Amino acid sequence: MNKLVSFLFLLFVGVVQAQQLNCTIQINSDKVTNANQQIFKNLKTSISDFVNKTDWTGEDYKSNEKVECSMVIIVNSYESNQFSATIQVQSTRPVFNSTYASPVFNFNDKDFSFRYIEFENLQFNPSNFDSNLVSVLAYYSYMILGFDADTYTLMGGNKNYEIAQQIQTVAQQSGYKGWSQSDGNQNRYFLTTDILGGTYDAYREALYQYHREGLDIMSTDVKTGKEKIIGAIDKLTEIYKVRPNAFLTRVFFDAKVDELVSILSGGPKLALTETIGNLNNLSPLNTAKWSAIKL
Repeated sequence: MNKLVSFLFLLFVGVVQAQQLNCTIQINSDKVTNANQQIFKNLKTSISDFVNKTDWTGEDYKSNEKVECSMVIIVNSYESNQFSATIQVQSTRPVFNSTYASPVFNFNDKDFSFRYIEFENLQFNPSNFDSNLVSVLAYYSYMILGFDADTYTLMGGNKNYEIAQQIQTVAQQSGYKGWSQSDGNQNRYFLTTDILGGTYDAYREALYQYHREGLDIMSTDVKTGKEKIIGAIDKLTEIYKVRPNAFLTRVFFDAKVDELVSILSGGPKLALTETIGNLNNLSPLNTAKWSAIKL
């Protein structure tokens, strides 16, 4: 009996270690006034358990290695188990030799409709479409892991992106919005298609250079780290030359704009006139913030 107990304990520990995300879930149901609020509390618990307790990769992560992320779901309407919502997905990664967490991914998906029955089991199979709730949550879980891996290893997120694309391909037939090329030009379809397309390799190279070669060395060599971050911005201009309004460029700056202003405004002072010109070209919506950079 003792051997059996020990085996079950080791099995349980192994399962716990094979969880890769530490995701904070928030449900905002302020717009829904005609429903029992308990349904939204139970939805939050179901989503949190699903995202945080699923073994997405089969790799063992220690507690301090799990990817920190959040999903904020705003419910616009709810009736007969049908939800219409938006989901804001964010992730960060720690910077070496610091207590700072750098924002990596920040995306607001406005096409998030799903069916949820209270207390139902959320189960994931990448080859099947079981529900739009499960597919969207699984899709973004793999995208978070892909972006995180790309910041540590050049092109390191491929296997995660490929599973996300498999989820997207299977879900296309469901009729839910956001999975198809015809649903707009800044959705789940284009997020995976672009990131796995060679046209935008410079985006992924910039992610690696910005984080691993830039931020991670700033505790010991601020000047070189800052130069690498500027080099990452230069790398993004390669995309601008062929796709001036690229979706992935917007995704990058949605996460990085405030951090970049802070980094470029700090010392040591470097020549930034060309860099600020590039930033204005790459992300003209943030011109006011770029103008606040202290030269």
